[in-house]
Amino acid sequence: MAPVFALLTRAVNRLWDAPRRFLQVFGEMLLLLFNAALWALRPPYRLSLVLQQMDFIGVGSLSIIVLVSVFTGGVFGLQSVEAFRLFQADGYVGTAVALTLAREIGPVITALMVAGRAGSAMATELGSMRISEQIDALSTLAVNPVQYLVVPRLIASTLVLPALTMVYDVCGMFGAYLFAVVVKGVDRGIFMHNVRWYTDFDDVGMGLIKALVFGLTLALVGCHQGYNASGGARGVGLATMRTVVISSVSILVIDFVLTDILITLGF
Repeated sequence: MAPVFALLTRAVNRLWDAPRRFLQVFGEMLLLLFNAALWALRPPYRLSLVLQQMDFIGVGSLSIIVLVSVFTGGVFGLQSVEAFRLFQADGYVGTAVALTLAREIGPVITALMVAGRAGSAMATELGSMRISEQIDALSTLAVNPVQYLVVPRLIASTLVLPALTMVYDVCGMFGAYLFAVVVKGVDRGIFMHNVRWYTDFDDVGMGLIKALVFGLTLALVGCHQGYNASGGARGVGLATMRTVVISSVSILVIDFVLTDILITLGF
């Protein structure tokens, strides 16, 4: 009887381990966000660090955002032309692409690209500082590590993601125009007229609200994983891997929740 009871106990522990770990990490991230919010209100206000992170996250990610957006918009344009021509409605290709990019694809893919590039870099940098005891050295010098390392990254990522999303939307529409109008022969006037007529500020606003939340999320995940890294070089690698995975999954889950909320609010 004892071996059976021990086997059942191990099975229950394994089943509970995943939700327990999720709740633990989620609580740690909320606590880190709360501490960062408190320290962001206290001097000194290190604007130079925020600008440095904005340059790294925003300007550094600009090339990959432009490249991905042009071809994403082009693919949507080509696919939409083929689908809409079945109903003799290829003039609405621009509308479909514009709404899809502004409301959904723009903020989501931008956040995923930045999470893979900048979020993983945050985890690697902070993880390396943790295992080399540089974070402990900051505390010894009476510099709060959260204020010095985490706050600038959270602020910069939150501010930069909407700007990158706008760049993505514009370049994506350029790609859609190029492949739909120039390659597939959709009427240019109808294409542009329908984009202007059916796309309004609420559509763009939905994407920008999502981008704000995604920017905060990916920076929070990267900072949390790097700040709490342990176990040497292997621990830093695991923190980087977890950052990409958790950020990507979180962005997709939050996107669903935000879409439901914003549609309910009338966006």
